[in-house]
Amino acid sequence: MRKLVQGIVKFRREARPEYRAQFAHLALDQKPDTLFIACSDSRVVPNTFASTDPGDLFVLRNPGNIVPSEEASRVSAAAGAAAAVEFAVRRLGVTDVVVCGHSDCGAMKEMVSGAGGGGPLAAWLEAAGDSLRELDRRPDLSPERPRHDRLAQAHALLQLEHLKTHAPVREALSAGRLRLHAWWFDLAGADVHAWEPELGRYTLIDEKEAERILSRL
Repeated sequence: MRKLVQGIVKFRREARPEYRAQFAHLALDQKPDTLFIACSDSRVVPNTFASTDPGDLFVLRNPGNIVPSEEASRVSAAAGAAAAVEFAVRRLGVTDVVVCGHSDCGAMKEMVSGAGGGGPLAAWLEAAGDSLRELDRRPDLSPERPRHDRLAQAHALLQLEHLKTHAPVREALSAGRLRLHAWWFDLAGADVHAWEPELGRYTLIDEKEAERILSRL
């Protein structure tokens, strides 16, 4: 908390003059082009590793970067994620949705261990769907990684399928207005990897991969 409060004072003193005009403009409206779904993990900071500015991303963060299916979202605990998806796709008109998992994810470790406990966290993780089964379907997925990291990669792919069950997403996909992406952030290397369906693997987003992604936009 001390660092947080001191950071606000530092922002007012050093950074706010630079951002003042930008925030004044953003105060009137927001037009992000991407819904970015990430984990609540304190080490995962999309605006930092993607070098984005305020107003660029509409961010949904929760434990395990989970997107419950439309059916699961009828349960109140999962409704918030569905509301964010609807708002981003229908109201803001985003053109891309990224589901970004990451290494050393505590939610994935919970799934692997089957710790359960019956509390709110266990109930929330149930909304992820059967990510473990999805991992079993993909035995070649990053075999050098520990199981919880491989699960995070398979889990992100399953959340894309959950996205497709939501009416706003189905409508936008059918109209050709929306693209879905699965990414995975490696904390140790500070590297982002993108799922490449044609290659059947996650690929480091370097200059070459960036060109490949941009060519499809």
